[in-house]
Amino acid sequence: MLSAMTPVLSEDEFVFCTTTDEDIIRRAAIDALASFREHEGVSFILSKSRASELGFKCDTPMRRIVLEVFSSLEGVGLTAAVATALAAHSIPCNMVAAYHHDHVFVPTAVAEVALEILQKLQEESSR
Repeated sequence: MLSAMTPVLSEDEFVFCTTTDEDIIRRAAIDALASFREHEGVSFILSKSRASELGFKCDTPMRRIVLEVFSSLEGVGLTAAVATALAAHSIPCNMVAAYHHDHVFVPTAVAEVALEILQKLQEESSR
């Protein structure tokens, strides 16, 4: 899977946020890139602009790198390899595995560097 992944960096900025307010949950759900119901509330991944409109703090903007490879939900190792490669450069990441692709969220300030690291990981895996 690593050799076939093509990391693509989105220009958009996103934030991870959470709330227990049912009105905000309904309003945020319409535009959320993703959501997850937890015991403490509903967590969302929202565009930075939409999160700001809804009153969420946006002090940790992130950019998304889509791994353009079909990764089976039963696949093993992709998430670990990506997270390990980024961690080796002290880059935090939040991984989201969707049905068709994995999505890597990294701080905006290091997004370009993260993309280069993942491109290098792909190249090295192709050899």
